This record gives sequence, C-alpha cells and structure tokens, in this order.
Amino acid sequence: HVQLVESGGDLVQPGGSLRLSCASSGPSYQRICMAWFRQAPGKEREGVASIAMDGSTSYIDSVKGRFTISRDNAKNALYLKMNGLKPEDSAMYYCAAGPRCGYYYWWGQGTQVTVS
Repeated sequence: HVQLVESGGDLVQPGGSLRLSCASSGPSYQRICMAWFRQAPGKEREGVASIAMDGSTSYIDSVKGRFTISRDNAKNALYLKMNGLKPEDSAMYYCAAGPRCGYYYWWGQGTQVTVS
C-alpha cells in the first residue's frame, strides 16, 4: 500500500516560483515511476511531468524549460520546481506513483496552486 502526501501549493503572482513536494511511503516496486498531474476546474486532469527510478524524466510541452521534476529516493520524496508561473498553471496538483511510467495506481490528495 502506497501513501502519497503533497505539500507546497500556494497563491503566487505571475512569474513567481513554487516548489511542490510529495512524501511517499510503501513498497518501492510500486513507486518505480512517479509523476505530477494537475487538474483545473472544468478541465481534464493532465500529466505534467514524470520521473523514473533511474532519473529519466518527461514533461508536457507547456512546462518544458519552466518546471523541473526530481526525486530523492533516500528520502522517499518527489519534487516539482515551478518557475515562471502563469495563470494557466493554476490547478490542483497531484502526486502519482506506479510500477512503470504511464501506469499510476496510487494518488495523493492534491495541493492547490493558484497563479494570480
């Protein structure tokens, strides 16, 4: 059983920065790949970035060059550093984990990011 707890969401002005954190626990084989998703009101949830255990990463085009995903396996932590925030980045951000990228079986409760 994997547990994920996000933190770090806040209200920030356009152009500002935030760092989201996700504390995880549970079997490591269920957390081989971890990711950040987001969902804005009235919109579908979208994957923002993912990172595998070996450190390989993937980003959606709209955040490339602005967001950086990282993980500290020793601390069971996942991070998302967000720079150059835009109003369209406003959403609930969720941490997700799974045995392989694209297969996320475990989800956190979310942390709210508002850019205004």
